[in-house]
Amino acid sequence: MNESSEPLALDRLKARIQALRAKTTENGCTEAEALSAAAKVAVLLDRYDLSLTDVELREAVCGRREYETRGNKRIPLDDCVGAIAAFCDCRVWRETSARGDRRYVFFGLGADIEVAHYLTELIDAAVRSELGRYKTSPGYQRFRHKERHMANASFMLGMVASIADKLIAMKAGRDRANNDAGRDLVVLKSAVVDAELDKLDLKLTTVPRTARVVSPTAYDAGGVAGASLAIDPGLRRTP
Repeated sequence: MNESSEPLALDRLKARIQALRAKTTENGCTEAEALSAAAKVAVLLDRYDLSLTDVELREAVCGRREYETRGNKRIPLDDCVGAIAAFCDCRVWRETSARGDRRYVFFGLGADIEVAHYLTELIDAAVRSELGRYKTSPGYQRFRHKERHMANASFMLGMVASIADKLIAMKAGRDRANNDAGRDLVVLKSAVVDAELDKLDLKLTTVPRTARVVSPTAYDAGGVAGASLAIDPGLRRTP
């Protein structure tokens, strides 16, 4: 890939993501179908990465892509965003915008942060949609009114935990396939991203997790919903 073709390839990848983004439930596509489409984008991402030489990867420019969460409270997506970043070989942190909303910031190579943002968008929408379905279930109706806030949070936590586990497993499979092709992209890309991140001289801190009371029943229901999402269409390398 030469100097002029790399931006064109990235533009094509972004165009594919934009086309898949348009396939929402309003346009007749379920969240499960949209997440399957996201996994297909991951295949394109791997092909894009493998088309770059080691020199081109080392000279690649890193950037940031923000995902707004529309609020300043901790949300269940917090427990999945790290897996999304790992899935896309980028880094992520949470910060507060000027208007007080929390947002996630993905930092990495251009194609990686585009896919990370897209995955976050789809998973966020899927969790909200599945929660709506859960609220109509007999199991949910058995919760007393004052218990339903906890049930909602528990369901979403169970769902994002299940999705995070699936993303981690999928990532391991992709890495094995790429290594079999003779290239350890993870090590190379991590070196590039970490070097660029160090230049930003950010003061990032790790926030300890707070203990949360959950409903095992609702959490397990969320886990089942997350496991049922078809976000793995069979990620295999194709010639």
